[in-house]
Amino acid sequence: MGNSGYTLIMIVVLIAVFYLFMIRPESKRKKQQEEMRSNLRKGDQITTIGGVVGRIVKIDTDTIIIETSEDRVRMEFAKWAVSTVGVQKKIEDTNNDKKNRKNQTPEERAEAFGIDEEEESK
Repeated sequence: MGNSGYTLIMIVVLIAVFYLFMIRPESKRKKQQEEMRSNLRKGDQITTIGGVVGRIVKIDTDTIIIETSEDRVRMEFAKWAVSTVGVQKKIEDTNNDKKNRKNQTPEERAEAFGIDEEEESK
């Protein structure tokens, strides 16, 4: 009886840990993404999951139309394809370019990888 009670407690603990570290953060992230997509407005600069950057010119219930350049090229996307509002920062890969890495200061390397000075000191 004592052994089966211990096993049951361990299974409950395992399920709780799984929920706290896997399911809850994922559902939180999905909720934030859905909220961001529902708050899209005409004129917002967006980046799609495919890396296309543009400005929103029309919003429908499930789709958006964006202009991608000054030539007024328009493309239609599903709302779920929007990755971020704004342009994603470019991350330069300085690890594979030894000459570039040698010429950069530590601050420039940290900036290229998006590392804050506070994070670096930890």
